[in-house]
Amino acid sequence: MTNVLLEKKGNIAVATINRPKALNALNSEVLADLGELVEIVKADSEIRALVITGSGEKAFVAGADIGEMSTLTVAEGEAFGKKGNDVFRALEVLPVPTIAAINGFALGGGCELSMSCDIRICSDTAVFGQPEVGLGITPGFGGTQRLARLVSPGMAKQLIYTAKNIKADEALRIGLVNAVYPAEELMAAAEKMAETIAKNAPIAVRACKKAINEGLELGMDDAIVLEEKLFGSCFETADQVEGMSAFLEKRKHEPYQNK
Repeated sequence: MTNVLLEKKGNIAVATINRPKALNALNSEVLADLGELVEIVKADSEIRALVITGSGEKAFVAGADIGEMSTLTVAEGEAFGKKGNDVFRALEVLPVPTIAAINGFALGGGCELSMSCDIRICSDTAVFGQPEVGLGITPGFGGTQRLARLVSPGMAKQLIYTAKNIKADEALRIGLVNAVYPAEELMAAAEKMAETIAKNAPIAVRACKKAINEGLELGMDDAIVLEEKLFGSCFETADQVEGMSAFLEKRKHEPYQNK
């Protein structure tokens, strides 16, 4: 990967999108690297939480690469949208929990990338928006779908139809992000949260992610059956036995072994 830097820190990993001169804009190469990132993290049993951020101080991801998109045909535009959607969907269903640490502009594809993560936190300098209709196109990497599910259909329509950007405080108010930090504290907060997640039983955490993500797409009767199956799947694991034994014995559990 040349456009995404990956650093492991114990049981967490930090991925940094690294095109600072282009404000980390998403082109085909970056999307390919993000797809590779997902496969690397999925294959590494030591990684229990992933933080994604952008290089530099200005941008998380300023959007998709307009230069690459400007001359696309209808068929090529649809294919480019599929490429982004396939990568972002793979990130969304990655079993490992993901945190977007949004350190600046998160516009268009950048906002869509952040919404593919489980948790979003941002710096007080972050700016969000879906500016696509001002460029004659629609959001193409899941923006029309995830934004409406995360905030509300009405608020998503307002943001998308007007193409207006919002600042960090407004993103927090509408529920697009979980927390806002001073810029210099953002990465420490993201890594601390990732480490907290990583200390919990990984099999259980992954089951929770699956239950929430898939359950949201089901009716309640089917969703609770999904939960029952995932709940049951945690029993007889070494981590469940150790966690409950430690509780009953009034001691701190040993580090979870992911088995």
